[in-house]
Order: sequence, then C-alpha cells, then structure tokens
Amino acid sequence: MRAKALVCNASREFQLGEVEIGEPGPGQALIRTICSGVSIGTEFALIRGRISWGPYPLCTGYQGVGVIEAVGSSLESFAVGDRVYYRGHMGSMSLEGQIVSPVSGTHCSHVIAGTHATHGMDRLPEGVPVEEASCFVMPAVGLLGVDMAQPRVSDRVIVYGVGAIGLGAVAWLALRGCTVTAIDIDPVRLEVARRLGADHLIDASSSDVAAEVARLCPGGADVVFEASGNRELVGPAIEMCRTEGTFVWQGNYGKEPLPFRFLPPHGRRLTMKFPCDDGYGPNRRAVMKNLAMGSLRWGETITHRVCAEEAPGFFSDIERGIRSDVIQAVVHWSDE
Repeated sequence: MRAKALVCNASREFQLGEVEIGEPGPGQALIRTICSGVSIGTEFALIRGRISWGPYPLCTGYQGVGVIEAVGSSLESFAVGDRVYYRGHMGSMSLEGQIVSPVSGTHCSHVIAGTHATHGMDRLPEGVPVEEASCFVMPAVGLLGVDMAQPRVSDRVIVYGVGAIGLGAVAWLALRGCTVTAIDIDPVRLEVARRLGADHLIDASSSDVAAEVARLCPGGADVVFEASGNRELVGPAIEMCRTEGTFVWQGNYGKEPLPFRFLPPHGRRLTMKFPCDDGYGPNRRAVMKNLAMGSLRWGETITHRVCAEEAPGFFSDIERGIRSDVIQAVVHWSDE
C-alpha cells in the first residue's frame, strides 16, 4: 500500500515522499500513525552518518502511537481499531522504486508492527496522552538506568546533562524520593528538570561546577548519571561520586577510548552501571502506567509539535543548526 513518509537522502535533504510499504504478515498489524516522537540524538546521528543502520535514503523515527487498520493471520490479541504504541516499522519501504532503509521508520503515515519483544507494539492504556506516549523511549531509557543504579530515598544524585534521557532520569529519581542535582549549559533544559523534580540546578556555562557539587554533596554524590554523552565530561563526572558510590554510563560515547583517570574510581571503589536501550516491555509499560496516572509529566519535555507536511522543513532546520532548542518533538500524521 502507499503511505507518506519523511525521507532523508545522502545529501541530508528531507522530503515527505509517497512510499510503498508491504501488507501485514503473520503476527503483524497495519497501523495508521497518529503521531511519532522525534529522538534528536539518535536520529541525527543516523542522518549525519555517525552511525549506520542501513544505506540512504532513510526513514528515521523509532517510536510512535497509532490505530490498527488491518491485522495479519495469527495475530489474535489485537484487533482493528485498537490503539497501540510501537518501537519500529517492520515492513519494507520503497520510494519511486528505490529501497528506503526504515531505521526504524516510524515517521510514516502507516507502519507494520508485530509483537516482537524489543521493537514491537503494545496496547495503549486508557488515559495516556498520545503525544507523550509517542515519546515513550526516552523516559524508558532513563528508568532503566535508575532501576539498575538502585538509589535509595534521600540519596544525593547528580544527573550531568539533561537532554531527553537525562530528564527521564531526573523524573524517575524524583519519584523515587532522591535529592536530585541537574547540571547542564542550557537554562531551558534546566527549567524543565526543575519542573520534573530536580532539587538543585547547576548552569555549567556560568558556574564553577566542581565547587557547586562540593557544596551540595559534601564528600560526593551517592549516584552520578553521566547523561550528556560528552566524552570530556566523563572524568569530571566520575570524580563527583563519593567513596563506594555508583556511576551510571547513561550516555553514548562511541567506539574510541575514553579519557579519564584510573585512580579516582579505583580508590573510591565505585560501582559502575551500563544501561543499554530502554528495558523493553516492562519499562515501557511502567512509563505508560505513570503517564496514565499523571505522575510522569513527560509533556513538560515536548518543546515542538509539527504536522507531517512541516516535518521536512523542521528536520532541515535542525540539521542546519537553526533549531538548537529542541528537547522532544512530535510529528502529527492524523487527527485523533
């Protein structure tokens, strides 16, 4: 069938193209997209060729919410009309006869999804706002890091870097009863961190970060989340931990060796946690439950909303550096 998709070519030019996608196979469903969430970090790493999940042209996006329009054989637990959230498009995609890499292809008016544990769909609970639900991966990633670190009530926790993933960590830490310090160079992100429950804010562009951390966490923090992904900040973040504290590698630092000193983590006998991905079904369902309850106010992180026709220009502005203020964005594909 034909669908509209946001497609990027090797010159990093964007268009809303008419693509051909397959029919749902056994255990799969055809879903009409209501809205898809934008992951700035991963998507633009793909768009700029820093990581590769397939050749150009690309259709990015790996999270969305929609309504099932058709089901394949042997899919018994879902029906036409069900609202679902999903992690990726599992079908083929082509534009004017050329194969489009669906990585993971949710910026499309229709997607094919199954019940695969890592990239499949699940039913959207009643009461969950569709915009917030379409951005479910980032808070699930943050939850995985918090769950692995196991901070206790009243623990002093630092989140270094409050982009979408860092903000997810802030939100869950606050719900857990921790005393949270958020560090960033962006005052808008810091204000969102405050609204999500951060107790202390440090603007790294105008403050002596080490001095502020020493004041707020004498002897060091119980847990430190390095969520900026900035290789140069790993060493300073490690040294913010107290003796026998926990350090969480919440960012992605690429393939090259990292520059940090051995003795601080060695001498302090630090525990290190390496969360990867979003924890899949259990974490995603926890996100949806807390969205439905209103305890996870993820709408605070959504800074931009565009319709599908505006998406090529919006993505082009991000690529050219015209929009540097995006935390989370949502693309609307149909009225619902």
